[in-house]
Amino acid sequence: RVRLQEAGGDSVQAGGSLRLSCTASQYAFDNCHMAWYRQAPGKERELVSLAVVGGSTTYSESVKGRFVVSRDNLKRALDLQMNNLKTTDTAVYYCAACGSEGQFTFWGRGTQVTVSS
Repeated sequence: RVRLQEAGGDSVQAGGSLRLSCTASQYAFDNCHMAWYRQAPGKERELVSLAVVGGSTTYSESVKGRFVVSRDNLKRALDLQMNNLKTTDTAVYYCAACGSEGQFTFWGRGTQVTVSS
């Protein structure tokens, strides 16, 4: 069974940084594309960053240049380094695995990120 567990959500001021981590089961980490999504109150869920098995990554325009996604092989985790946070980054951030943009099979429960001005 694929298990995903997010961690690292917190409340920070605008301009600050946070690092989210998604720990995955071995199968998911080794074989699946993984992604970070977020959902702000009253808005649809949006793709933040996609990390494919081959190593390439993509970002939404809203976070490009500020967020960096990486795979930690020792922790079996997909990390999301978020810099220069804005109030518009406030959302619940979800980790997803095994699928592709638009449709993933497995999801974590989410971690709250709140950015205040």
